Amino acid sequence: MRSVIVLWGLPNAGSAGDVLEDDPVGRLKVFVYELPSKYNKKILQKDPRCLTHMFAAEIFMHRFLLSSPVRTLNPEEADWFYTPVYTTCDLTPNGLPLPFKSPRMMRSAIQLISSNWPYWNRTEGANHFFVVPHDFGACFHYQEEKAIERGILPLLQRATLVQTFGQRNHVCLNEGSITIPPYAPPQKMQAHLISPDTPRSIFVYFRGLFYDVGNDPEGGYYARGARASVWENFKDNPLFDISTEHPTTYYEDMQRVVFCLCPLGWAPWSPRLVEGVIFGCIPVIIADDIVLPFADAIPWEEIGVFVAEKDVPNLDTILTSIPPEVILRKQRLLANPSMKQAMLFPQPAQPGDAFHQILNGLARKLPHHKSIFLRPGEKFLNWTAGPVGDLKPW
Repeated sequence: MRSVIVLWGLPNAGSAGDVLEDDPVGRLKVFVYELPSKYNKKILQKDPRCLTHMFAAEIFMHRFLLSSPVRTLNPEEADWFYTPVYTTCDLTPNGLPLPFKSPRMMRSAIQLISSNWPYWNRTEGANHFFVVPHDFGACFHYQEEKAIERGILPLLQRATLVQTFGQRNHVCLNEGSITIPPYAPPQKMQAHLISPDTPRSIFVYFRGLFYDVGNDPEGGYYARGARASVWENFKDNPLFDISTEHPTTYYEDMQRVVFCLCPLGWAPWSPRLVEGVIFGCIPVIIADDIVLPFADAIPWEEIGVFVAEKDVPNLDTILTSIPPEVILRKQRLLANPSMKQAMLFPQPAQPGDAFHQILNGLARKLPHHKSIFLRPGEKFLNWTAGPVGDLKPW
């Protein structure tokens, strides 16, 4: 009998979907390609900050799979193939990930696995998955306009992409991708837990940018104007505790809050979603067409509040008109430990955590349809497609 360690035990827990507690072990086998360390470990050695930024899921997923019971050392029996490439571990002095080398690095890794093993060429990657946690996934750019222009790296068009970016009807989200939460450090959050009996005396809370003057000097493009609208309409409203200041008590503050604003930034998602769930603060999701993490397992409609970007000026009316019993029901659901566990990448891994939710997502895609296997001479991918800069050797 396996012991279950629960990171987040809170009273009055509601019930989460049974799917959250699915056990993927025995339902799929994953072969992990062994790549030269220049694609992963050496990059991390150069900059250990990559272990703590919000894109760190690509590193922890690799570590998890190496010791996971779903791993197989026999590629002939594998359902899925995983290529460990740390494409987000190129940081500015301020710690912001730069995506500019990522396409060349990814192409180089795919060239390597397709030359040294036969499995990629059998399906052109249709039974392979890649973790691409950039702002706009495998479009590899942090500005939406440029990401759309680039599109998903052509060589990844048939693969399953595991990514934080999720937006319906968007060129940077392929059908069949698995949307995951951004990485938030579990131990750090655990260290800031306060008594669950603490009253929630703050009605609405937000800490972060309202304008990005450096990248959007004229305003209106960043967050499609939604964050600017929050500030302009509610900076003097006593129900709204909003600021650009990031206090040392940020995590404690969230546990005193009823509604946490989760507006889009450059991309629709942010770590505030994870923080809201972990700290029992009802996430107010302001990001039209967002595809939320593990949406087939987490009942976002029941735990969150969705506000259209155009309705931000009415945010006070929308939130104050939610009946107390609805707020209480959402808080009870948020208190469920399995809901919290699903949003985290703990070390070591725990049953029901984000690693297991990813595996569940992959298992639900099985068995692969026989049409993914190419007939002799059949080709779909164009190895010379994409911007000229991407084709240079890495």
